[in-house]
Amino acid sequence: MLLIASLAGVLFLGSWATIHHGFYNEHHIIDTPLYQRYGDWMMHGSVPYHDFAIEYPPGALPAFVLPAVGNSSSANAAPEPYLVRAAYRRNFEFLMAACGLASLALMAVALRRLGSSNGRAGAALALLAITPLLLGPVILSRFDLWPVMIAMVGLVSILVGLEWIGFFALGLATAVKIFPVVLLPIACIWVWKRRRRRELAACLGIFFAALAACYLPFAIIAPHGVWHSISVQLGRPLQIESLGAASLVGLHHLFGLGISTVSGSGSQNLAGSGTGVIAVVQTALQFTALVVTWVWFARGEADGERFTRASAAAVVAFVAFGKVLSPQFMIWLAPFVLLIRGRRGIAAATLLVASFVLTQLWFPYRYWDYAIGFGAWPSAFVLLRDVVLVALFATLLTDLRSRKQELPVLQPASIQSLSQSGI
Repeated sequence: MLLIASLAGVLFLGSWATIHHGFYNEHHIIDTPLYQRYGDWMMHGSVPYHDFAIEYPPGALPAFVLPAVGNSSSANAAPEPYLVRAAYRRNFEFLMAACGLASLALMAVALRRLGSSNGRAGAALALLAITPLLLGPVILSRFDLWPVMIAMVGLVSILVGLEWIGFFALGLATAVKIFPVVLLPIACIWVWKRRRRRELAACLGIFFAALAACYLPFAIIAPHGVWHSISVQLGRPLQIESLGAASLVGLHHLFGLGISTVSGSGSQNLAGSGTGVIAVVQTALQFTALVVTWVWFARGEADGERFTRASAAAVVAFVAFGKVLSPQFMIWLAPFVLLIRGRRGIAAATLLVASFVLTQLWFPYRYWDYAIGFGAWPSAFVLLRDVVLVALFATLLTDLRSRKQELPVLQPASIQSLSQSGI
């Protein structure tokens, strides 16, 4: 397993290097200039949420400031939009590549714990290693590998029996980006069924202590700034790449439905009749899918296979049914989905790869064609990608066994005894 993981690491670094060249290096839409600005301000003593507004949670701040160490610009210098220093970009990409390698190592530990064969583990790790090629350059300029790595620390720690460390890591990951919180109910059910109730109380205390350690200092210094960062995220409108928005764009092409695009909350959002209602419906659908996942896990055995299935399904549900679905959200999926084994794992991996490729077919190369002009091909790719994500969620929770497999197989001796009994 160590050899397989090492080879997967080499493959990942090769994929990472490849997406710096050729068509991958064209038409970038990057967030690193914004991260650089935050990092520079912090390096010169400015306090986030107090001295400048920031929409990201406190746990994301290290991903912004660490690449700026030793190469920050003047505190008064305002970087031009979409301009990033070579040193900052290099350091940021190095940090993200390190997070990707760490996720590979953690996934290898989880696969070994689950009893995967060398062939199965090699295939899963290889797919994770080529994620940069499948998803494209969006992975280079977003910090999402940072929360993914921390969330994987939490999942793997719980899987191997280190629940306290796992809940602490989940608390930290939730303070980076909100999505790891969907793993908390699953982790609680795991501890409830396998440990004592007192252990669950301790684990929850550790989770909230980690979350408070990230939020509390800033909440004391700048409560309004922290609340603003939270309210901005919760109040985001229907983003153009979400399932509901992509469906409305499809209706626009088929029946001439009147829609338009408005910018705000760090994204392009859909405006038009019914978009507000669709956003509410999607939020309700997202919550319902999460509850279904949590109940499904609670009603069965708390073993490693069901734990990883429920975790993957929860993350997929959060992405697929949310009113916001940015391309970088796809980065969250791979390490969790690729832990699934058997025929279900093959089907899930196939759908995951399809969703990655469909994302790269329009982002970033045709993004503005979709966001402004609602181009036919990009619109089709976005809608198909969202439908594939819904199919991925269903695959993770649906029983794939056929009725024939569920029927008991009668051995010859059993058949003879039945005939002698007159049956």
